[in-house]
Amino acid sequence: MQKSLIAEFLGTFWLVFGGCGSAVLAAAFPELGIGFTGVALAFGLTVLTMAYAVGGISGGHFNPAVTLGLTVAGKFSKGQLVPYVIAQVAGAIVAAGVLYIIASGKAGFELGEFAANGYGEHSPGGYSLMSALAIEVVLSLFFIMIILGSTSSRVPAGFAPIAIGLALTLIHLISIPVTKTSVNPARSTGQALFVGGWALQQLWLFWLAPLVGGALGGIVWKAVGDEK
Repeated sequence: MQKSLIAEFLGTFWLVFGGCGSAVLAAAFPELGIGFTGVALAFGLTVLTMAYAVGGISGGHFNPAVTLGLTVAGKFSKGQLVPYVIAQVAGAIVAAGVLYIIASGKAGFELGEFAANGYGEHSPGGYSLMSALAIEVVLSLFFIMIILGSTSSRVPAGFAPIAIGLALTLIHLISIPVTKTSVNPARSTGQALFVGGWALQQLWLFWLAPLVGGALGGIVWKAVGDEK
């Protein structure tokens, strides 16, 4: 159990540090062309790489919504749900802290939105609360289904991290303009704690929507795709 929690901490740390780091550091140089596409790819690569690195230890969740979805689908022990979520949130907070230390070392540093998730005036495209809620639920639902499907016995073993990483890239390509993409309450929490103010006030949505979507994904998978 202890090794699994360490793996979840490290995997979530890498997801936040790599994904949000690309948004905070690399995207500050638009002439290099990273933009939304580069950030989306960075998030996908973090999950792909750490799923191969430590997925065999913990299952490679790195996300409370994933852990909940797998639990609802009957693929994960209920007794490990809370410890996994704590490890994931801790990894995200530490990653955000390290990223803050690095980013603040630049002359003239301003925290800005620090890749924190938001809606309304804090949505890159100015999308409403309802838009944010809808897209986060839908994308979280399909993310769980892709995870469950790609790790099932019906598909060749060893390729799941590729499908999951590409799915997360696609999710970010769709939703960065709407919410900067959460689908992961831990990722949202780490950044919001450093931004404070509006980010903490809006954080509830980025717990509620991914968790609801994750649970729905588990329910749908049990009804449609689960091995009998």
